[in-house]
Amino acid sequence: MAKLTPYIFSEDAKAQAAFYTSALGGEILSVKTFGELPGSQEEMKDKVLHLSLVAGGVPIYMSDSMFQSLDRGNGMHLTLTFDSDAEAHEAFDRLSKGGKVVDPLKPQFWGALFGVIEDKYGVLWQVTTEASA
Repeated sequence: MAKLTPYIFSEDAKAQAAFYTSALGGEILSVKTFGELPGSQEEMKDKVLHLSLVAGGVPIYMSDSMFQSLDRGNGMHLTLTFDSDAEAHEAFDRLSKGGKVVDPLKPQFWGALFGVIEDKYGVLWQVTTEASA
C-alpha cells in the first residue's frame, strides 16, 4: 500500500513551514540545506534542499524552488478533513490569514462543512468535515 505525502516547492520553505505548523499545529521535523551538499555554491548554502514537517497531523515535505520558477496553477488542492466543525473553522481562519477565501467554509448539501482557501503562498486548500450520516 502506498502513502501519499504532499511535496510543496516554495520561495521560502522555512517561513512557509512555520506558517503551516502555526496555523494547523505541528512541528518541523528536519531541514536539510543545499549547503550540506558537497561542492555546493555559496549563494545556495542556506536554501532548503528538503524539509519535513507535520501540520495538523499530516506529513508534508517542502523544498525551496531553486531551478525553476513557481507556477501554482489550479489543478490541485490539498484537502484537510476534520472531525469537528470547530477544528475546521479554526484551521480555515488561520490558513486564510494573508491569503484569500475562494469559497467560504459553510454547510453543504452532502452534510459536511466545506470551503476553499488560497493561502498567502498560493497553495490551494480545501477544508472540510466528515459528512454526517
